[in-house]
Amino acid sequence: MNDLSELSSYLDRAVSPYHSVIEGEKLLTEAGFAPLSMTGDWDLKPDGAYYVPVYDSCLLAFRPGDPRKGLRLAGAHTDWPCMRVRPRPETLSAGCCKLSVEIYGGALMATWFDRPLSLAGLVLRKGEDPMHPVRVPVAFRRPVVTLPSLAIHLNREANRGFELNALKHMPPICRTVEEGWEKDGYLLQCLGKELGIAPEEILSFDLVVYNPQPATQVGFEGDLLSSPRLDNLTSCFACLQGLIDAGGDAFRGILLYDNEEIGSRTKQGADSAVIPMLLEKACLALGYDREAYLEGLMQGLLLSCDVAHALHPNHPEMGDAISHALLNRGVALKMNASQKYATDAVGSAIVEGLCRARGIPFQRYFNRPDLAGGGTIGSIASALMGIRAVDVGVPILAMHSATELMGIRDQESINALVRAVFEG
Repeated sequence: MNDLSELSSYLDRAVSPYHSVIEGEKLLTEAGFAPLSMTGDWDLKPDGAYYVPVYDSCLLAFRPGDPRKGLRLAGAHTDWPCMRVRPRPETLSAGCCKLSVEIYGGALMATWFDRPLSLAGLVLRKGEDPMHPVRVPVAFRRPVVTLPSLAIHLNREANRGFELNALKHMPPICRTVEEGWEKDGYLLQCLGKELGIAPEEILSFDLVVYNPQPATQVGFEGDLLSSPRLDNLTSCFACLQGLIDAGGDAFRGILLYDNEEIGSRTKQGADSAVIPMLLEKACLALGYDREAYLEGLMQGLLLSCDVAHALHPNHPEMGDAISHALLNRGVALKMNASQKYATDAVGSAIVEGLCRARGIPFQRYFNRPDLAGGGTIGSIASALMGIRAVDVGVPILAMHSATELMGIRDQESINALVRAVFEG
């Protein structure tokens, strides 16, 4: 399966939201897409293909077409639950240097212990104009921090559950130190050395702690994929691959947002007006008016792609008894009466019709009625743009863990569905 090796490469390289965008740009560039800036005039050709980096960690890409035929969109998010490094993070304890962190999103934090970890993100350095600092992506791509557990001899109740405190238990260790060692500025020194710049040139940074474990096939039949960041890079990859491969004459675009894990209400999140503004800018640059753009939204479809909970073999009681998702049985079509998932009856019928017509394996998914479940970008972006949305995703186990698990055949299904929506 070619999709599997390409997905694995993307998972291994996209180690921060910024790198999710960088790696997406590489795939698009190799496929002939041209870069655009958020500002300035756009000279678009009807048969062209374009992408727009948005505030560094969000990405819009599109193939022009007639918006009056309905905008065909697919969206996902570039972030995942993890730890983020705070400014001036160095602290000393028991002969070790630790880095102060904040928990980002609903991470399953116990899974981050006792494994090699690394750092990645964006560094801002001095430029000629203080209003425009130079952006420099950084990824150490080797283990530089770790979180050791407290030995069971010192906590005999550890296997019965242990409440983790972000301040006390989560700062990762980055080195041992001698008496009198100066901690202040150490991380800046490490960043400067990694990037080949003077530490004093660094103005600020946004760094995530990430799991550098490579995507790995698991099982006697090799039919499972164990990897960090399946939520939600499987969906980002499906959007990218679908847009690259898709034909059709409608306006087709992908929206890869940041900050879904913390509510999406940021300038680069699904609750921002920036993507609708850029979509309208694209339509205007193609010679259509605002009315055509608005008609395109109301006649269009947004495929909101985010992972689904697979039924857990050791906890089947936690899933819905009727409409649950299983590994390697196809893409999950997600529905929820409270509209945490944006799928309505019409959207469900459209997706089911496309899957039947193209032989795409799919399964219906509902949360157990007495469990709330999570949300996606679907309802947020749908309400903001006034476009019908359908929520779908690859079923996974261990969602929000440092390492998650999926069935390898399910990626084929979601890739095919994104392409089917674009081509209609």
